[in-house]
Amino acid sequence: MLKIVYPICCGVDVHKRFIVATIATTNDENITSYLTKRFDTYTEDLVAFKDWLLQHNCKDVCMESTGKYYIPVYNILEDYVKVTVANPKYVKAIRGKKTDKKDSIWIADLFKHDLVPGSYIPPKPIRMLRELFRYRFKLVNNRSSERNRLQNCLTVSNIQLASVLTDMTGKSATSIINYITTCETFDPEYCKSLLQKSAKKKAYDVIKSIVGYSISDEQSTKIDVCKKHQDNLDEHIQSIQDKMYELAKPYEKQINHICTCPGFQRNSAIYTIAEIGVDMTVFKSAKHLCSWAGLTPTNNESAGKKKSVRISKAGCYIKPLLVQCGLAALNSKDNPEISNRYKNLKMRRGHKKAIIAIARLLMTVIYHILQDKVCYDKELYSRYNQLPTSKEITIEQAIALAKRQGYKLVC
Repeated sequence: MLKIVYPICCGVDVHKRFIVATIATTNDENITSYLTKRFDTYTEDLVAFKDWLLQHNCKDVCMESTGKYYIPVYNILEDYVKVTVANPKYVKAIRGKKTDKKDSIWIADLFKHDLVPGSYIPPKPIRMLRELFRYRFKLVNNRSSERNRLQNCLTVSNIQLASVLTDMTGKSATSIINYITTCETFDPEYCKSLLQKSAKKKAYDVIKSIVGYSISDEQSTKIDVCKKHQDNLDEHIQSIQDKMYELAKPYEKQINHICTCPGFQRNSAIYTIAEIGVDMTVFKSAKHLCSWAGLTPTNNESAGKKKSVRISKAGCYIKPLLVQCGLAALNSKDNPEISNRYKNLKMRRGHKKAIIAIARLLMTVIYHILQDKVCYDKELYSRYNQLPTSKEITIEQAIALAKRQGYKLVC
């Protein structure tokens, strides 16, 4: 018989308009009795739900994370009872035996035996920071979409400026686009005067990519809307960024420690804390944190055979951030232990697997930085720079090894 871990607990089935809660009470003879009640999701009713739990001496609650609907319930309960928020796949009821009441009873039965792994819910200050970070992430994506729409308008209008200038959001490209969309007659010489710094070397190609263009009224209107939308998005992103700086002030020490990690700057350090928090005791180990961030392959073994697997889809916000920081670390000459690790993996597994491995390495580094409250120490990862001393290799292998370490062979 399974051990009863929570003699008095509650399973909650969460919906948009109401919740169904079942308190499971197990006596000394391991006989469980159930008490089910339905509450609306208005604040007054949720407070009544909290009082109902305390009235029955229930201090342990489990509910599935149904979209955003569980958050109001969690906000009311978190200061009074211990709330476990579970992924729906861990509490899914059997098909054909599914009602709201049976779902809440099923959740309570699983939870009383401690069979439901809880999801990581950070403290309230971190949750506020995380919400702003994820909203900023969405706005940045929208801004990128607007830039692509603007580029499509230019392409349709026979303006091939993107084939000449590297940055279509830079000063030169922005000035030229503003001039093209407002001028009545195109003046090549004035257009050349708008070019900045190194772009002046491409003056001939810039003019050649523009001459003969034809912007219709429809495309001109679309371009104006895209530019205005981009300006609005820039203002909103900056507003969110300023608020994030304000919320991140209590974590200044941790931010400074993370900034010593290769590829990380102040913004990326704040974004990382917004996702994982600063308390690493909630994760069993660095490997557990990497798995939570979706940087480790899943397990798929049957009949003694391990099947091919990929990394999970978890960490859809923290994973791209770590990959970007990993790419930045590769471009730095101050951290050869990172670039050498990447080069060795890339030769055998390719770029995609190698950069995910670097992202996992950075996640492990951040775990120990936050856990031990120390700065990054490259000596701990210098083994990637050490040459083998006890192995015998051929001349061809020695040449390949020297090339990987960045040496140039002189005959």
